[in-house]
Amino acid sequence: MRPKGTALKEVEAAARAQLGAIAGDLEAVRFRLLGIHSTLPAGALELVDLAETEEMDVLTELRSVIQHVLKARIEPAVRELRAAAAPQEKS
Repeated sequence: MRPKGTALKEVEAAARAQLGAIAGDLEAVRFRLLGIHSTLPAGALELVDLAETEEMDVLTELRSVIQHVLKARIEPAVRELRAAAAPQEKS
């Protein structure tokens, strides 16, 4: 049975609150990843053109993975969850 009226608004508010909390959790993960990234010194291959090399050194690979996860996954997810958690304006 689908909730109606006030019950539907309560379900929506609860879902938005949960989405906001999840976005906060992902922000915490983001900061943890940034912390790890900041402790890793730049790998030797970050200083040269990667097209000239066949494979990355471990530090470059770790830093690259963290940067990719942040830019391609975590940051977009946080933006989308925050947008979904925001109350929608009625038109």
